[in-house]
Amino acid sequence: MSAETPILLTIADGVATITLNRPDRLNSFTAAMHADLRAALDRVEGDATVRCLLLTGAGRGFCAGQDLSDRAVAPGAAPPDLGESIETNYNPLVRRLRALPMPVVCAVNGVAAGAGANLALACDIVLAARSASFIQAFCKIGLLPDSGGTWTLPRLVGHARAMGLAMLGDKVTATQAEAWGMIWKAVDDDALAGEALALARHLATQPTKGLALIKRALNASSTNDLDAQLDLERDLQREAGRSEDYREGVAAFVGKRAPSFQGR
Repeated sequence: MSAETPILLTIADGVATITLNRPDRLNSFTAAMHADLRAALDRVEGDATVRCLLLTGAGRGFCAGQDLSDRAVAPGAAPPDLGESIETNYNPLVRRLRALPMPVVCAVNGVAAGAGANLALACDIVLAARSASFIQAFCKIGLLPDSGGTWTLPRLVGHARAMGLAMLGDKVTATQAEAWGMIWKAVDDDALAGEALALARHLATQPTKGLALIKRALNASSTNDLDAQLDLERDLQREAGRSEDYREGVAAFVGKRAPSFQGR
């Protein structure tokens, strides 16, 4: 793909790497960029060799959210329907990442603001460079957090912090985000790319079906009561127990050797 392509996709060693590639605009989203991202995710889901997705950004930022110039309103014109934009682009993207039947690793290489912050937080395991930051910038322009932010933030950091972040739009450093439980890990800037890729490659060698079931169970736990969660664990464990990877894992354990998982 050319340098002008807003979404870059590479596939190697079981890992699909999607890079948001509008560095001059801090990788902020346009409608065209959303379309390219949907096409890239179609390719990822259609490739049986892919067992982990790595999402990152080009340049000095991860994603500044929506490119407001793509929604510019002329004086006297009717305001845009932001609900339609969310329904068409952001909501399907968050739902898709959450439902993707493989681990999704996010490497936040710089500022993640607005929808960009909540896109990162919708991923399964988030690493961030120490210089990175997370900003719920919506309140600065009279909006509320979208892209799942009002659902994700309270579950990650608690109601009080979520309310403060949403109403004040304060910057959260990567180190603070790690301490608050927003992300998995903050790493040195020069180590981010290598550590994120190593993590994605490791996950791509693991029992992918089992990891996908873990993802389903933990995502459902936010809205299930205990009885419903116990029933879901039973059903998913039944499914996991029928996988080839479970058979291989047990055989490797009994045989005292390293397992060779195929993701099935």
